Amino acid sequence: MTLQTIAVEVRRRIAAVTLNRPERGNAFDQVLLDELGGLLAALATDDAVRIVVLRGAGRHFCTGADLRAVKATDDAPHLTLRDVLAALDALPKPTIACIQGGAVGGGAAFAACCDVVIAADDAFFSIPEVRVGMAPLGVAPFLIRAMGHRAFRRYGLSGERIGAAEALRVGLAHEICPANQLDATLARIADELLHGAPGAMAELKRAAAQYASPPLSQILADRPAHDPHSPEAREGVASFREKRKPAWYPQED
Repeated sequence: MTLQTIAVEVRRRIAAVTLNRPERGNAFDQVLLDELGGLLAALATDDAVRIVVLRGAGRHFCTGADLRAVKATDDAPHLTLRDVLAALDALPKPTIACIQGGAVGGGAAFAACCDVVIAADDAFFSIPEVRVGMAPLGVAPFLIRAMGHRAFRRYGLSGERIGAAEALRVGLAHEICPANQLDATLARIADELLHGAPGAMAELKRAAAQYASPPLSQILADRPAHDPHSPEAREGVASFREKRKPAWYPQED
């Protein structure tokens, strides 16, 4: 499999999947979504892989959607962010997200879909979609299951940064450590997971998905209705690209 936006390395039956657009903060475009979704499908049935680690190259884990990316115009079938999140959430193998820098929007949702989240103590999360005129409906179910209804409402409405310690408190992260200890922490947790029987862990994940609220089946059946081309969304994206405040931000009296 030839990949443009993702790097993969397998050692000791652990697949390290690295989002590899560091010049864009690993923001995802259509190519990355298609490649990541295809790779997850392959890893799900690869008996040589026991654990999947998701990382980001460079400064950030993933800064969300690439608002400057050119959208695909061909007729080929493409995966949505929700498709990829569902595949990551349902992967029948333990998954670990290793977070440095920012995990923003869909990047925070990638982390929320992993079984274990390790974050550097100077990392941050955010759900900033409302700041560019969009409701984060596609990622909402996955983030709510990870951080709870009340925390999602607070940070989804404000779009503010969630520091690593607060992410740990609300359930977005399971463990934080100094940035220079990320690899050692990852190795320790991965080794603990390797003690588990693969079939038993797959069954545990299926049960967790079945009894979660809402269950994954309900998430996939519910298609978000928010219009990404609404006037607010167009103004929000334009203000982001032009590096200015959006029109709805009140000026000083």
